Amino acid sequence: MADLRSDTVTRPTKGMRAAMARAAVGDDVFGDDPTVNALEAHVADLFGHEAALFAPSGTMANQIALQLVVPPGGELLAGADAHVVTYELGAAAMLGGISTRTWGSDGAALDAERIAGMIRPRGFPSVPTAAIAVEQTHNLGGGGVIPLSTLQDLRAVADTSGVTLHCDGARIWHAHIADGVSLAEYGALFDTLSVCLSKGLGAPVGSLVVGSRERIARARVIRKRMGGGMRQAGILAAAGRYALDHHLRRLTEDHERARIIAEALAPFGVVDPEKVRTNLVPLDLSKSDLDAPTLAARAAERGVLIAAMLPRVARLVTHLDLDDAAMDQAIDVLSELLT
Repeated sequence: MADLRSDTVTRPTKGMRAAMARAAVGDDVFGDDPTVNALEAHVADLFGHEAALFAPSGTMANQIALQLVVPPGGELLAGADAHVVTYELGAAAMLGGISTRTWGSDGAALDAERIAGMIRPRGFPSVPTAAIAVEQTHNLGGGGVIPLSTLQDLRAVADTSGVTLHCDGARIWHAHIADGVSLAEYGALFDTLSVCLSKGLGAPVGSLVVGSRERIARARVIRKRMGGGMRQAGILAAAGRYALDHHLRRLTEDHERARIIAEALAPFGVVDPEKVRTNLVPLDLSKSDLDAPTLAARAAERGVLIAAMLPRVARLVTHLDLDDAAMDQAIDVLSELLT
Protein backbone atom coordinates (compact mmCIF):
# COMPACT_ATOMS: atom_id res chain seq x y z
CA MET A 1 0.00 0.00 0.00
CA ALA A 2 1.11 3.55 -0.75
CA ASP A 3 -0.01 5.30 2.43
CA LEU A 4 -0.56 9.05 2.00
CA ARG A 5 -3.14 9.48 4.75
CA SER A 6 -0.78 11.35 7.06
CA ASP A 7 2.86 11.78 8.04
CA THR A 8 1.91 10.17 11.36
CA VAL A 9 2.09 6.73 9.72
CA THR A 10 5.90 6.73 9.60
CA ARG A 11 7.76 3.98 11.44
CA PRO A 12 11.05 4.34 13.34
CA THR A 13 14.08 3.81 11.14
CA LYS A 14 16.82 1.32 11.95
CA GLY A 15 19.05 4.09 13.25
CA MET A 16 16.26 5.51 15.38
CA ARG A 17 15.54 2.12 16.92
CA ALA A 18 19.21 1.76 17.77
CA ALA A 19 19.19 5.17 19.45
CA MET A 20 16.14 4.16 21.47
CA ALA A 21 17.86 0.95 22.58
CA ARG A 22 20.93 2.86 23.76
CA ALA A 23 19.02 5.58 25.62
CA ALA A 24 19.88 6.28 29.25
CA VAL A 25 16.67 6.46 31.25
CA GLY A 26 15.36 7.55 34.63
CA ASP A 27 11.98 8.48 36.08
CA ASP A 28 10.73 11.55 34.22
CA VAL A 29 7.99 12.31 36.76
CA PHE A 30 10.79 12.80 39.28
CA GLY A 31 12.64 14.82 36.66
CA ASP A 32 15.65 12.55 36.47
CA ASP A 33 15.42 10.96 33.01
CA PRO A 34 18.60 12.32 31.40
CA THR A 35 17.50 11.72 27.83
CA VAL A 36 14.19 13.51 28.32
CA ASN A 37 15.93 16.39 30.07
CA ALA A 38 18.43 16.71 27.24
CA LEU A 39 15.70 16.70 24.59
CA GLU A 40 13.71 19.36 26.44
CA ALA A 41 16.76 21.59 26.81
CA HIS A 42 17.69 21.12 23.14
CA VAL A 43 14.24 22.00 21.81
CA ALA A 44 13.94 25.01 24.13
CA ASP A 45 17.31 26.22 22.84
CA LEU A 46 16.28 25.73 19.19
CA PHE A 47 13.37 28.13 19.70
CA GLY A 48 15.23 30.53 21.97
CA HIS A 49 13.04 29.84 25.00
CA GLU A 50 13.96 28.99 28.55
CA ALA A 51 12.36 25.57 28.88
CA ALA A 52 10.30 22.82 27.26
CA LEU A 53 8.22 19.85 28.41
CA PHE A 54 7.95 16.47 26.67
CA ALA A 55 4.35 15.25 26.26
CA PRO A 56 2.84 12.09 24.74
CA SER A 57 0.84 13.83 22.00
CA GLY A 58 0.32 17.04 20.09
CA THR A 59 -3.20 17.44 21.44
CA MET A 60 -1.95 17.20 25.02
CA ALA A 61 0.85 19.67 24.29
CA ASN A 62 -1.63 22.13 22.78
CA GLN A 63 -4.06 21.80 25.65
CA ILE A 64 -1.34 22.24 28.25
CA ALA A 65 -0.17 25.39 26.46
CA LEU A 66 -3.69 26.81 26.21
CA GLN A 67 -4.24 26.32 29.94
CA LEU A 68 -0.99 28.19 30.55
CA VAL A 69 -2.14 31.28 28.66
CA VAL A 70 -5.94 31.29 29.11
CA PRO A 71 -7.49 31.13 32.60
CA PRO A 72 -10.81 29.30 33.12
CA GLY A 73 -13.56 31.54 31.76
CA GLY A 74 -11.13 33.37 29.50
CA GLU A 75 -11.33 33.53 25.74
CA LEU A 76 -9.11 32.09 23.01
CA LEU A 77 -9.20 33.47 19.46
CA ALA A 78 -8.35 31.03 16.67
CA GLY A 79 -9.21 30.22 13.07
CA ALA A 80 -12.45 28.33 12.52
CA ASP A 81 -10.50 25.45 10.94
CA ALA A 82 -7.64 25.42 13.47
CA HIS A 83 -6.61 22.06 14.89
CA VAL A 84 -7.32 23.21 18.46
CA VAL A 85 -10.88 23.97 17.34
CA THR A 86 -11.68 21.15 14.92
CA TYR A 87 -9.64 18.10 15.92
CA GLU A 88 -9.21 18.13 19.69
CA LEU A 89 -12.76 17.15 20.69
CA GLY A 90 -13.61 20.34 22.57
CA ALA A 91 -10.74 19.79 24.98
CA ALA A 92 -10.14 23.50 25.56
CA ALA A 93 -13.66 23.88 26.97
CA MET A 94 -13.82 20.55 28.79
CA LEU A 95 -10.34 20.53 30.33
CA GLY A 96 -9.49 24.21 30.61
CA GLY A 97 -12.85 25.96 30.89
CA ILE A 98 -11.77 28.03 27.90
CA SER A 99 -14.21 29.92 25.71
CA THR A 100 -13.27 29.93 22.00
CA ARG A 101 -14.21 32.47 19.36
CA THR A 102 -13.06 32.05 15.76
CA TRP A 103 -12.38 34.05 12.65
CA GLY A 104 -13.50 32.72 9.27
CA SER A 105 -11.51 29.96 7.66
CA ASP A 106 -8.65 31.41 5.67
CA GLY A 107 -5.86 28.91 6.28
CA ALA A 108 -2.47 30.55 6.41
CA ALA A 109 -3.74 33.83 4.94
CA LEU A 110 -4.23 35.64 8.24
CA ASP A 111 -5.30 39.27 8.60
CA ALA A 112 -3.70 40.70 11.74
CA GLU A 113 -5.87 43.83 11.63
CA ARG A 114 -9.02 41.73 11.45
CA ILE A 115 -7.90 39.64 14.42
CA ALA A 116 -7.03 42.80 16.37
CA GLY A 117 -10.62 43.99 15.91
CA MET A 118 -11.91 40.81 17.57
CA ILE A 119 -10.05 41.26 20.85
CA ARG A 120 -12.35 41.98 23.76
CA PRO A 121 -11.02 44.06 26.65
CA ARG A 122 -11.54 43.19 30.26
CA GLY A 123 -14.78 44.43 31.74
CA PHE A 124 -18.06 42.94 32.87
CA PRO A 125 -19.99 41.25 31.36
CA SER A 126 -17.91 40.41 28.26
CA VAL A 127 -15.58 37.42 28.14
CA PRO A 128 -12.06 38.92 28.04
CA THR A 129 -9.73 37.74 25.29
CA ALA A 130 -6.65 36.15 26.86
CA ALA A 131 -4.79 34.60 23.91
CA ILE A 132 -4.59 34.09 20.16
CA ALA A 133 -3.64 30.73 18.64
CA VAL A 134 -2.27 30.21 15.14
CA GLU A 135 -1.18 27.08 13.28
CA GLN A 136 2.15 26.79 11.44
CA THR A 137 1.97 25.08 9.00
CA HIS A 138 -1.79 25.07 8.57
CA ASN A 139 -3.33 21.61 8.30
CA LEU A 140 -6.72 22.32 6.71
CA GLY A 141 -5.07 25.17 4.85
CA GLY A 142 -3.20 22.59 2.79
CA GLY A 143 0.09 22.88 4.63
CA GLY A 144 0.16 26.63 4.02
CA VAL A 145 2.93 28.67 5.63
CA ILE A 146 2.01 31.87 7.48
CA PRO A 147 4.47 34.55 6.27
CA LEU A 148 6.95 35.85 8.82
CA SER A 149 5.72 39.43 8.28
CA THR A 150 2.16 38.40 9.17
CA LEU A 151 3.34 36.75 12.37
CA GLN A 152 5.32 39.86 13.25
CA ASP A 153 2.19 41.97 12.77
CA LEU A 154 0.26 39.56 14.98
CA ARG A 155 2.97 39.77 17.65
CA ALA A 156 2.55 43.56 17.63
CA VAL A 157 -1.22 43.14 18.02
CA ALA A 158 -0.72 40.82 20.98
CA ASP A 159 1.72 43.20 22.65
CA THR A 160 -0.53 46.22 22.16
CA SER A 161 -3.62 44.38 23.41
CA GLY A 162 -1.95 42.61 26.31
CA VAL A 163 -2.86 39.11 25.12
CA THR A 164 -0.58 36.11 24.68
CA LEU A 165 0.23 34.34 21.42
CA HIS A 166 0.36 30.55 21.07
CA CYS A 167 1.63 28.59 18.08
CA ASP A 168 0.35 25.14 17.26
CA GLY A 169 3.63 24.25 15.59
CA ALA A 170 2.99 20.58 14.87
CA ARG A 171 4.59 21.07 11.45
CA ILE A 172 6.60 24.22 12.12
CA TRP A 173 9.65 22.26 10.97
CA HIS A 174 8.18 22.27 7.45
CA ALA A 175 7.66 26.04 7.57
CA HIS A 176 11.28 26.45 8.69
CA ILE A 177 12.51 24.42 5.71
CA ALA A 178 10.11 25.97 3.17
CA ASP A 179 10.66 29.63 4.06
CA GLY A 180 14.14 29.51 5.57
CA VAL A 181 12.95 31.26 8.75
CA SER A 182 15.01 30.06 11.68
CA LEU A 183 13.33 28.25 14.54
CA ALA A 184 14.66 30.93 16.89
CA GLU A 185 12.92 33.63 14.81
CA TYR A 186 9.65 31.74 15.13
CA GLY A 187 10.23 31.18 18.83
CA ALA A 188 10.75 34.89 19.47
CA LEU A 189 7.26 35.64 18.18
CA PHE A 190 5.32 33.31 20.48
CA ASP A 191 4.76 33.10 24.22
CA THR A 192 4.16 29.35 23.96
CA LEU A 193 4.57 26.76 21.21
CA SER A 194 3.67 23.12 20.79
CA VAL A 195 5.93 21.19 18.40
CA CYS A 196 5.47 17.62 17.20
CA LEU A 197 8.12 14.96 16.66
CA SER A 198 5.86 12.18 15.38
CA LYS A 199 4.74 13.65 12.05
CA GLY A 200 7.21 14.60 9.34
CA LEU A 201 10.22 14.03 11.58
CA GLY A 202 9.28 10.37 11.90
CA ALA A 203 9.48 9.72 15.65
CA PRO A 204 6.93 7.20 16.97
CA VAL A 205 5.61 9.36 19.84
CA GLY A 206 5.96 12.79 21.32
CA SER A 207 5.45 16.54 21.26
CA LEU A 208 6.83 19.35 23.38
CA VAL A 209 5.45 22.49 24.99
CA VAL A 210 7.92 25.36 24.74
CA GLY A 211 7.88 28.51 26.85
CA SER A 212 9.29 30.35 29.83
CA ARG A 213 10.74 28.52 32.82
CA GLU A 214 7.80 29.62 34.99
CA ARG A 215 5.21 28.45 32.46
CA ILE A 216 6.88 25.10 31.92
CA ALA A 217 6.97 24.50 35.68
CA ARG A 218 3.19 24.94 35.66
CA ALA A 219 2.94 22.83 32.53
CA ARG A 220 4.52 19.91 34.34
CA VAL A 221 1.70 20.03 36.92
CA ILE A 222 -0.97 20.21 34.22
CA ARG A 223 0.61 17.30 32.34
CA LYS A 224 0.51 15.15 35.48
CA ARG A 225 -3.11 16.14 36.09
CA MET A 226 -3.97 15.00 32.57
CA GLY A 227 -2.27 11.64 33.11
CA GLY A 228 0.65 12.51 30.86
CA GLY A 229 3.43 11.92 33.35
CA MET A 230 5.64 9.22 31.84
CA ARG A 231 8.32 7.25 33.64
CA GLN A 232 11.28 5.88 31.64
CA ALA A 233 10.35 8.11 28.72
CA GLY A 234 13.97 8.48 27.62
CA ILE A 235 13.42 5.67 25.13
CA LEU A 236 10.87 7.87 23.36
CA ALA A 237 12.86 11.06 23.82
CA ALA A 238 15.85 9.39 22.15
CA ALA A 239 13.72 8.79 19.07
CA GLY A 240 12.74 12.45 19.04
CA ARG A 241 16.32 13.65 19.33
CA TYR A 242 17.39 11.27 16.55
CA ALA A 243 14.59 12.67 14.38
CA LEU A 244 15.76 16.23 14.93
CA ASP A 245 19.37 15.35 14.21
CA HIS A 246 18.75 13.21 11.10
CA HIS A 247 15.34 13.94 9.59
CA LEU A 248 14.91 17.72 9.68
CA ARG A 249 16.86 18.71 6.58
CA ARG A 250 15.42 15.85 4.52
CA LEU A 251 11.93 17.41 4.74
CA THR A 252 12.86 19.06 1.45
CA GLU A 253 12.39 15.63 -0.16
CA ASP A 254 8.81 15.46 1.12
CA HIS A 255 8.11 18.96 -0.19
CA GLU A 256 9.50 18.06 -3.61
CA ARG A 257 7.37 14.91 -3.84
CA ALA A 258 4.26 16.82 -2.80
CA ARG A 259 4.90 19.36 -5.54
CA ILE A 260 5.38 16.59 -8.13
CA ILE A 261 2.06 15.02 -7.10
CA ALA A 262 0.31 18.38 -7.25
CA GLU A 263 1.65 19.12 -10.72
CA ALA A 264 0.59 15.68 -11.95
CA LEU A 265 -2.97 16.11 -10.65
CA ALA A 266 -3.35 19.78 -11.58
CA PRO A 267 -4.83 19.02 -15.04
CA PHE A 268 -7.85 17.50 -13.32
CA GLY A 269 -8.68 20.84 -11.68
CA VAL A 270 -8.39 19.57 -8.11
CA VAL A 271 -5.21 21.30 -6.91
CA ASP A 272 -3.13 24.41 -7.58
CA PRO A 273 0.57 23.40 -7.48
CA GLU A 274 1.60 26.97 -6.68
CA LYS A 275 -0.16 26.67 -3.33
CA VAL A 276 1.57 23.40 -2.38
CA ARG A 277 4.66 24.53 -0.49
CA THR A 278 5.17 21.80 2.09
CA ASN A 279 4.19 18.13 2.37
CA LEU A 280 0.38 18.41 2.25
CA VAL A 281 -1.54 18.19 -1.02
CA PRO A 282 -5.23 19.12 -0.65
CA LEU A 283 -7.61 17.93 -3.36
CA ASP A 284 -10.63 20.15 -3.95
CA LEU A 285 -13.32 17.87 -5.35
CA SER A 286 -16.10 20.47 -5.47
CA LYS A 287 -16.20 20.23 -9.29
CA SER A 288 -15.55 16.50 -9.48
CA ASP A 289 -18.03 13.67 -9.88
CA LEU A 290 -16.35 11.99 -6.89
CA ASP A 291 -16.69 13.05 -3.28
CA ALA A 292 -13.76 12.59 -0.91
CA PRO A 293 -14.95 9.40 0.84
CA THR A 294 -15.66 7.73 -2.52
CA LEU A 295 -12.29 8.73 -3.94
CA ALA A 296 -10.55 7.45 -0.81
CA ALA A 297 -12.42 4.13 -0.94
CA ARG A 298 -11.70 3.54 -4.62
CA ALA A 299 -8.05 4.51 -4.23
CA ALA A 300 -7.70 2.07 -1.31
CA GLU A 301 -9.03 -0.72 -3.53
CA ARG A 302 -6.10 0.02 -5.83
CA GLY A 303 -3.49 0.13 -3.09
CA VAL A 304 -3.35 3.87 -2.35
CA LEU A 305 -4.49 5.28 1.00
CA ILE A 306 -5.57 8.93 1.23
CA ALA A 307 -7.57 10.90 3.80
CA ALA A 308 -11.08 12.28 3.31
CA MET A 309 -10.90 15.46 5.37
CA LEU A 310 -14.27 16.94 4.38
CA PRO A 311 -17.04 15.71 2.07
CA ARG A 312 -15.38 17.39 -0.92
CA VAL A 313 -11.81 17.72 0.29
CA ALA A 314 -9.25 14.90 0.28
CA ARG A 315 -5.66 15.16 1.49
CA LEU A 316 -2.40 13.53 0.46
CA VAL A 317 0.65 13.73 2.72
CA THR A 318 4.21 12.90 1.73
CA HIS A 319 6.57 11.65 4.40
CA LEU A 320 9.68 9.73 5.39
CA ASP A 321 8.27 6.31 4.43
CA LEU A 322 6.94 7.36 1.02
CA ASP A 323 9.48 6.72 -1.74
CA ASP A 324 9.37 7.56 -5.46
CA ALA A 325 7.73 4.25 -6.37
CA ALA A 326 4.86 4.86 -3.94
CA MET A 327 4.56 8.43 -5.19
CA ASP A 328 4.29 7.24 -8.79
CA GLN A 329 1.74 4.61 -7.78
CA ALA A 330 -0.39 7.28 -6.11
CA ILE A 331 -0.20 9.55 -9.15
CA ASP A 332 -1.20 6.74 -11.51
CA VAL A 333 -4.13 5.54 -9.42
CA LEU A 334 -5.52 9.00 -8.64
CA SER A 335 -5.11 10.14 -12.25
CA GLU A 336 -7.10 7.12 -13.40
CA LEU A 337 -9.86 7.77 -10.86
CA LEU A 338 -10.09 11.49 -11.59
CA THR A 339 -10.16 11.07 -15.38
